[in-house]
Amino acid sequence: VSQMSSDRLLQPLWDYLLFHHLPLISSPFFPVLLAFSSYFFFSLPFTVLDLLGERLPSFHKYKIQQGRRPTLGMMAKSFMKAVYNHLFFVLPAVMIGMFILPAPVLPHDAPTVYEVFVDGLAALLLFDTQYYIWHFIHHKNAQLYRWIHAIHHEYIAPFSWSTEQLSIPELMTVGFWSNLDPILLRCHPFTTWCVTVFSIWMSVEDHIGYDLPWTLNRLVPFGLLGGAPAHDIHHQKPSSNFAPFFSHWDRIFVILHTCK
Repeated sequence: VSQMSSDRLLQPLWDYLLFHHLPLISSPFFPVLLAFSSYFFFSLPFTVLDLLGERLPSFHKYKIQQGRRPTLGMMAKSFMKAVYNHLFFVLPAVMIGMFILPAPVLPHDAPTVYEVFVDGLAALLLFDTQYYIWHFIHHKNAQLYRWIHAIHHEYIAPFSWSTEQLSIPELMTVGFWSNLDPILLRCHPFTTWCVTVFSIWMSVEDHIGYDLPWTLNRLVPFGLLGGAPAHDIHHQKPSSNFAPFFSHWDRIFVILHTCK
């Protein structure tokens, strides 16, 4: 290990991953496993909240749409849609990519904490912009909405498992950006994995249907993140709040719309 990398806070963790889990983290299937397991484990706690409902009054009081509660059947339907999409489209796409794309080479040096933060934020902001434009267009075009995006709006009151209730075109578009953006920004693989987990956490939070006091939109100041309150409104009134994570594009859209 070089002297420069030995000074890095994340180097021991990166060395551990390289020395003990190289076959796993170098596998082309690892990003898919990381993304799907994040979606699964992040959604589980909110399943308990939704199923217990009023029996957990200290949590239920934060439910945004008090009169709407997802059933176990609704949760199973959304989850199985995500499983189906991954089995029959995501995994085959990865296998095709194995024959087309060069095998990834993992660097010996870990990224600095600064690089993880700055590069990760850049990737999130880029994806936020891409999805905002895509999302806006699909809500303004009736045919695109009907054939591609409508499945995600099956429920007026979103819940954690509905995060990945997506059509194949939407899933593949999101997956394309998620894979391409870190490459364009030359992110370290560790940074890319952090962005994957963090973005899925934010996506699940957007769909939980609870305005909890410790969610990211409450912890990050100045209303920079929309969170569940903003996305819940989007499912009730689909002509607003198109951004997946941040709030700046929606604010700009409102200002421009008001100035017309």
